[in-house]
Amino acid sequence: MSKFGPTIMTVKSQVKAISLAVAITACSQASYAQQYSQDSQVLFGDTHLHTSYSMDSYLVGNASADPDTAYRWAKGLPVIHPYHRARVQIKTPLDFLVVADHAELMGVVRAIHTDQAELSDMGWFASIKRWGIIQLLEYVIDGGDAAAFFGGLLPEGQQNPGGDPVQDPNNTDIFGWFGDTTAMETTAWSEIVDAAERHNDPGTFTSIIGWEWSSVPTGVNLHRIVITPDGADKAKQYLPYGSDQSQYPEDLWQWLGDTEVATGSRFISIPHNSNLSKGYMFADTTLKGQAITAEYAKIRVAREPVVEIAQMKGDSETHPQLSPNDPFADFETYDKYLSKSTGAYQPETGDFIRSALKQGLALEQKVGVNPFKFGVIASTDSHTGLSSAEEANFLGKTATDSIPENKRPENGNYWIMAAQGLAAVWAPENNREAIFAAFKRKEVYATSGPRLKVRVFGGWGFSQDDVNSKQFAKIGYAKGVPMGGDLSRSEQAPQLLIRAVKDPLDANIDRVQVIKGWLDQQGQQHERVYNVAWAGDRQLDENGKLDALPTTIDPQTLIYSDEQGAAELATLWTDPDFNADQKAFYYLRVLQIETPRHSSYDAMALQQEPTAIRPASIQERAYTSPIWYTP
Repeated sequence: MSKFGPTIMTVKSQVKAISLAVAITACSQASYAQQYSQDSQVLFGDTHLHTSYSMDSYLVGNASADPDTAYRWAKGLPVIHPYHRARVQIKTPLDFLVVADHAELMGVVRAIHTDQAELSDMGWFASIKRWGIIQLLEYVIDGGDAAAFFGGLLPEGQQNPGGDPVQDPNNTDIFGWFGDTTAMETTAWSEIVDAAERHNDPGTFTSIIGWEWSSVPTGVNLHRIVITPDGADKAKQYLPYGSDQSQYPEDLWQWLGDTEVATGSRFISIPHNSNLSKGYMFADTTLKGQAITAEYAKIRVAREPVVEIAQMKGDSETHPQLSPNDPFADFETYDKYLSKSTGAYQPETGDFIRSALKQGLALEQKVGVNPFKFGVIASTDSHTGLSSAEEANFLGKTATDSIPENKRPENGNYWIMAAQGLAAVWAPENNREAIFAAFKRKEVYATSGPRLKVRVFGGWGFSQDDVNSKQFAKIGYAKGVPMGGDLSRSEQAPQLLIRAVKDPLDANIDRVQVIKGWLDQQGQQHERVYNVAWAGDRQLDENGKLDALPTTIDPQTLIYSDEQGAAELATLWTDPDFNADQKAFYYLRVLQIETPRHSSYDAMALQQEPTAIRPASIQERAYTSPIWYTP
């Protein structure tokens, strides 16, 4: 098998194919509503989980949690932790999982360490490399300074900030040292695909085949997760495309299009950790600094209908410097770049989802197509092989930081990592096709971990009787569009029919907010946060602000209660600032009451005061995909 996949299809042909796919998706939304409005269910899963087949996962203590372990854990079975060897188990099983190991050196370090490496083509140097890798592994696995080790692997920062990071003089190829690893990667990919096929149980649990493309030129995070609804018959016809083949997203999209034509496969690409992209993920130019065209925008929005808004390396909704009037903007802010010698963290508009959605409106005004018209999900990016997004049952970003003592500042200070998140999908069935279709039409949302059940429909003609109707979904589809949908021009202000229900095993809900972004007639971008439903008898002040609920956390035990908050909040909201001529989007942010953060559980177990590096408590949340208004 060639590492570079099938033959090349012209860009012109790819644009034509994507245009057809977009048209089909748009036309199918109405028929979907008619068919499934009463039967759709919410499914919770993780699209971003690394096992021992990922190089970095293996090098930080995960030598045994393979794809089989990952799926068994996700199904709710007890498994053995790869580092401290204790029996561990998830509180609530997942409905679906993507094992998304890095395409770069997939399975290679594992194969070398277990003496299964196929290195015959590399000659005498192979044995030296193998010896060196094993020495590093033994050092790290036996408790060596993993943070220092990986710090040495991080790329240098840009020599020419603001330019093309791929062409920057400081950009280096850290994968070339291993030589030709195609045979080992092919074996690993085959085993990953086989595990997914064994564990796929339509109707009960869905395993989705995928991988991560991990481009990080000069520390600019451009990572994407690629998923496919297809099975082994198609997946084994190609080897996952990695950033060792190209660090440009456009080349990834091109390969996906070529491979679809050559194999009949289907793919979408999911960007993540835009918060660490140094402004490049959602910039107003391409990575090469070229102007965004309608052709580029059309390809991007078709290839990337969904973005990961939250995960362990921080929240990417917005930042206090970008949204100074939003008191909830500073949530799980991760302020460390994936590179050396970069200076202090500086948020950019191209790093965050809210500013990207606004930028998309401006680009649509300019070129006719919105390249950032995406839905949102969350996932973990756990490298333990265990999808752990529960504060009280958080097993760390890596296998070694599952032990509280290992989270010391000198070991990388893993307390700053977040125990989040999950992808929520509205689908009629729990199977690959239904979940993939939901991703394509953006009827998905994100939670920071709890299984909050959130639904929103946008349209006109809703009534107060609809808010508490048992036919909520049927009414929503009949009179409007779900999250991820589009509203066309109207002289009447759009309504949002909203319902949010707590996780029955988690805390109550504090409030529901609508976040609106819009473009005025002068092309200026704006945003506003509206409190639209809340627990208790609180009242909005003259600026629309709402007081916080009192905490129920007992600092001596970290036990909280549901004396505050509500089990369910529902409302009908009409935009009070609507202008029929202005492009806009609306999405929900649902906030739980205050609960203990995982770092507080660790501090209490260690008989220490809660770390000052992060708050002692957290307000878990959900974000829905937007609904767009286009005049």
